[in-house]
Amino acid sequence: MKRVLLKLSGEALAGEKGTGFDEAVVTRVAKQVKVLVDEGIQVGIVIGGGNFWRGRSSKNIDRTKADQIGMLATVMNCIYVSEIFRSQGMMTAVLTPFECGDITKLYSKDRCCKYFNHNMVIFFGGGTGHPYFSTDTATVLRAIEIEADTILLAKAVDGVYDSDPKKNPDAVKFDELTIQEVIDRKLQVVDMTASILAMENRMPMIVFALNQENSIVNAAHGIITGTRVTV
Repeated sequence: MKRVLLKLSGEALAGEKGTGFDEAVVTRVAKQVKVLVDEGIQVGIVIGGGNFWRGRSSKNIDRTKADQIGMLATVMNCIYVSEIFRSQGMMTAVLTPFECGDITKLYSKDRCCKYFNHNMVIFFGGGTGHPYFSTDTATVLRAIEIEADTILLAKAVDGVYDSDPKKNPDAVKFDELTIQEVIDRKLQVVDMTASILAMENRMPMIVFALNQENSIVNAAHGIITGTRVTV
């Protein structure tokens, strides 16, 4: 692989605390990504905001405003994680689809290509910049735009199951399935909007558990203990 889009959940970065950041977890992620960067693989990253806020966290706030809070949560996550990456010897940039003063740079594909050519890890904060679209959709959208070879979905579970393994001890894990099967069976690998976008643009995904040792490096190298979602 020459270029990948890594999706990290905010909750996963919070570790056992569930909120905020677990610096040890983020540092382990950074060290793995550095292995890929040192190999010449270009890495873009989208981070969810669930360790701070979800768009529908409050029923008393207008959905648009609630989603905007969630977008800002992802920006905070990107800034924090990018600094941990810098402490591990990588160059980084945080791009957002809206102006954040001099805190981030405005997203454009041309800017991405320029930064990738300078061996920088690019963080895509702020989702798509619009309410009603999740970071799942932002992940697939950015992966398509930057022409990534695949999406690496680092989750709390170790792959795609036919039902929730936390609720059903007999849930069966898939080693491989198509994005069409994901849509037909409503398996919630990513949300429906993101799934259809991936299908229409033939963007494959690899789903794996973030907490497994060297899981990001292994996935990028084709050593998959989770689930491969093909097109």
